[in-house]
Amino acid sequence: MANHKSCLKRIRQSEKHRLHNRYYARTMRHFLKKFRETKSKAEAEEMFPTLQKMLDKLAKQNIIHWKKAANLKSGAAKLMAKKD
Repeated sequence: MANHKSCLKRIRQSEKHRLHNRYYARTMRHFLKKFRETKSKAEAEEMFPTLQKMLDKLAKQNIIHWKKAANLKSGAAKLMAKKD
């Protein structure tokens, strides 16, 4: 266990940040799953800008890696193009 006051504070902050990041990453994964399960192309096109914005924001905040965000956006665009 930590002995310094600053270490104890850092532990508290780290846990708080971890929970915050986990919440937003999970929210993104749920939205991505819902996007993948859509049947119509119109519905996917409506959801796509929101998905892009969400991924860009998470990448900017370093919750996910920027290359992972780019790969997810690319995959989502390909999937959207395939839908009927």
